[in-house]
Amino acid sequence: MNVQILPARLHGEICAPPSKSIAHRALICAALANGNSTVFPIDTSKDMEATIGALQAMGASICRNGKQVTVTGISCVPQHATIDCIESGSTLRFLIPIAAAKGIACRFVGSGRLPERPLAPYSDEFSRKGVCLDSNFVPLNLSGQLLPGVYTLPGDISSQFITGLLFALPLLGQDSVIRLSTRLESAPYVDLTIDVLKKFGIFVSRENDTFYIPGNQQYQPKQFQVESDFSNAAFFLTAAALGNDVKVSGLSCGSLQGDQRILDALSLLGANPVWKENSVSIDRSVSHAAEMDGRDIPDLLPILCVAAAAVPGRTIIHGTKRLKIKESDRAAAMVDCLTRLGGTIREESDALIIDGGRPLHGAVVSSYGDHRIVMSMAIAACLADSPIIIEGAQAVEKSYPGFFEDFKALGGMVHVI
Repeated sequence: MNVQILPARLHGEICAPPSKSIAHRALICAALANGNSTVFPIDTSKDMEATIGALQAMGASICRNGKQVTVTGISCVPQHATIDCIESGSTLRFLIPIAAAKGIACRFVGSGRLPERPLAPYSDEFSRKGVCLDSNFVPLNLSGQLLPGVYTLPGDISSQFITGLLFALPLLGQDSVIRLSTRLESAPYVDLTIDVLKKFGIFVSRENDTFYIPGNQQYQPKQFQVESDFSNAAFFLTAAALGNDVKVSGLSCGSLQGDQRILDALSLLGANPVWKENSVSIDRSVSHAAEMDGRDIPDLLPILCVAAAAVPGRTIIHGTKRLKIKESDRAAAMVDCLTRLGGTIREESDALIIDGGRPLHGAVVSSYGDHRIVMSMAIAACLADSPIIIEGAQAVEKSYPGFFEDFKALGGMVHVI
């Protein structure tokens, strides 16, 4: 699907959608519990479909009723399963260790760029822990039974590997330890995992770069309410910081979501976010360039590039090397897209450099199959002097299928072409 977006000022209030990151974690915990759990609200998206389908293939019973999902935990483990992760890296990396802990012989498959995203941290460790992965990429076959012990993983590839083990290791008969060999990046996502685990009765302790996981733990069923998503709210919060009269509601000031840092990043660029109960508005727009560290917020970097392009001066975003292994090579994608719009941006080895303040013009840009590129370009269209055409805009279905409906509700002008 290709869409044309005309320049328009956004105005109004939207409620942020439920957090995809938290929903993944809650559904997995519910599937590992003995009994019935309810997880709500959950929006339908490609990533949620992937996790729900994968958990069903592993033996969980899952029933949807609108935004409410009822999960009956896995009681009968299948001997064999084929798990289609679609394009969800979270689904793949979270469920590989769980399948190994359960002793399920699995074939994992996926589409889009998922077959390019590396799994070496698992295969290297699992070969010493009773499990065989026949490839470092999907499609792959898994066999064997995961053993407890000491696991050493790099922290600077993806926090998803640590999260996957944090789900699986409490199921084993003895205690385990995870030690990180490098600095943990995207650390807030691990904190989020530990918080959701605790709510389902699982205990994990951490000392610096070491995690201690007692064995023989049991997940407890519960009713779990998913909080709203800062990752997707970030696009409309940035629109507000770019001078649009937009308020985003449903957000939690005390959230552990790492992407709550969108407010800090916009503040660095001169904006002034204002909380009122559970809503955020911006009462001063971005005004100047800044230097910031993006290692813990890879999902925010595309929209922050758009914000940086709007302000005069040189903005430098460090810690961008991991953007190459997301749904697209996000750094290269943003360089191409913003350049086509008349912006000035370049990529260095581990940084993006944006010389902002230049007018943005209409152009044809690619989504690169990446939901966050689509949404970033839609917000950029609000700044342009003529229409922007986004090719492959259906990529938003991965995480935020209602994005364009919300965009239009705020006055955005979108036409499918």
